[in-house]
Amino acid sequence: MHLLAGNTLAGFCFEKEHKMATKDNVLKTLISSSDKYINGEELAKTLGISRAAVWKAVKSLQKEGYTIDAVTNKGYRLTDDNDILNAELVKSKLDEDIEVIYYPTIDSTNTQAKRLINEGKTNTMLLICDEQTNGRGRQGKSFYSPALTGIYMTYVTHPMTALQNAVTATTAAAVAVCKAIEELTDKKPKIKWVNDVYLGDKKICGILTEAVTDFETQTVTSVIIGIGMNIKTIDFPSDVENAASLGANIRRADLIAAIARELHAINNSKYNEFIDYYRTHSLIIGEKINFIQNERVTPATTVAIDETGGLVVELENGEQTVLRSGEISIRKR
Repeated sequence: MHLLAGNTLAGFCFEKEHKMATKDNVLKTLISSSDKYINGEELAKTLGISRAAVWKAVKSLQKEGYTIDAVTNKGYRLTDDNDILNAELVKSKLDEDIEVIYYPTIDSTNTQAKRLINEGKTNTMLLICDEQTNGRGRQGKSFYSPALTGIYMTYVTHPMTALQNAVTATTAAAVAVCKAIEELTDKKPKIKWVNDVYLGDKKICGILTEAVTDFETQTVTSVIIGIGMNIKTIDFPSDVENAASLGANIRRADLIAAIARELHAINNSKYNEFIDYYRTHSLIIGEKINFIQNERVTPATTVAIDETGGLVVELENGEQTVLRSGEISIRKR
């Protein structure tokens, strides 16, 4: 009896895994052929499965939310309005050697990246998800990450070449986000030092950069760049201040891939090739601000962004000082 039950369970598990593999393979083929129809017979022959298995896989994908055209005598095609995330879809948009890892729901992509590093992962990674249940921002703040309305991604490299510390990596990430938005939309984003991207006077994107350091050598072994952007979030919690969404008709996979491409390009370029872009997109140069450090509020006027991404400010007594990232917050007066 027990042996029979075990064999039955094993058979069920094998069948379930086989169906999932078939569905995943059908999806991969549709993604790679998204610019044209592929007929069921060709799909079956390519994958070494039956026409019935193809039909069942397509129906399963449609139930999951994928929009797939099925036209008699033409076949199947993923439509352009799909806003579904998965690793294969994002990977198909990248030429770079980046491992893409997808999670439907995760506590935090940055936290998961640390877990993977602790497990010994040393390759360049891009972690993406539909929803974060414990998204993190700077200074211990949370980042609101509802399902399917934003992009929540973490780019990991070991170590950065151009981006050797948190300030430069955060600066680069802000540039990558703005360039990707400008590439794919008609929006004109600006950067609020050091880690926020704005449209008008509203924040649409936050960046959290974390470095992993070797205890013995005190060198940076990994840099983790977390990016959270509101794409079509409408309702924000009462404790989320001054937030808005990108509001563009754009697929999340396209924007994630564009940001990853920009980050990869910056990581292999010279620092001064993107710091000038950062300066021209600064939201606060010439503005009167209060900066908050160690709970102390100091009035100042912003003057410039220096060569390493620091914010040069002039105090009320005329002296100039440079703010570094750390635990500093700034507010316009």
